[in-house]
Amino acid sequence: MRVLLVEDERPLAGYITAGLRKHGFAVDLAQDGQSALDRCAHTPYDVVVLDRDLPVVHGDTVCRQLAERGGSRILMLTASGTVEDRVDGLTLGADDYLGKPFAFSELVARVHALARRSAPARPPVLRVADVTLDPARRTAERAGRLLALAPKEFGVLEHLLAAAGDVVSAETLLDKVWDEHADPFTNAVRITVGTLRRKLGEPALVETVTGAGYRIRS
Repeated sequence: MRVLLVEDERPLAGYITAGLRKHGFAVDLAQDGQSALDRCAHTPYDVVVLDRDLPVVHGDTVCRQLAERGGSRILMLTASGTVEDRVDGLTLGADDYLGKPFAFSELVARVHALARRSAPARPPVLRVADVTLDPARRTAERAGRLLALAPKEFGVLEHLLAAAGDVVSAETLLDKVWDEHADPFTNAVRITVGTLRRKLGEPALVETVTGAGYRIRS
C-alpha cells in the first residue's frame, strides 16, 4: 500500500514514516502543502496522512483539492481534537480524523481501514491454495506453518494473493511495495520474489510470466 505522509514537524514525520514502513507500507514524505499537491498529481496514493497546520499551502486547502480530485483516501491529523475541528475536517473532504497525540497502533489501524476502502473489495484474510495471509495481524502461513517474511516479502505476497491468479507486473509491485526512492531499474523485485519463493517452499506457488510479471498458482 502506498502512503503519502504530509507533516512539517521533522521528528514526528520521521517517527511516523519509520513506524508505517515497519508495518509494510510504502511511505513517501512531503513537508508542506504544495509539495503534497505536486506529489499527488503524479503518484496514485492509497492513503494520504495529512497534517492540518502546514506551511506554504494550508492543510485545509490541500484536503479540499485532493478530495475534489478523488482517488486517495485522506486521514487528517491535528493538534486539536474538538468536535468542531473533526466536523470541519470531514466537511473539507477528509475520510477520517485523528487528533494529536495519538496511539501509533490506532494510526496504523486507521490507515489500514482507509487503504481497504480505496481498493476493490476483498476479504480481510487472503487465502490461495494452502497459503493464508492476514494483513491486519501481519501474519502469513503455509499449510499451518508460520512464514517469517521481511516487510517487502510480505507486501509482494499480499499483492499477488489479492490478484487471485492475475498477473502482477514488476512495475506495479515496485510502485505499491517500495517507495519513491526505489530505482526503477533495480532488480529488487526479482530478488524479493526469489527469497519469497524459498520461504514458501514446495510445491512452487509463485510463477514468473515472461515479459509480464508474476502470479500465484491456485
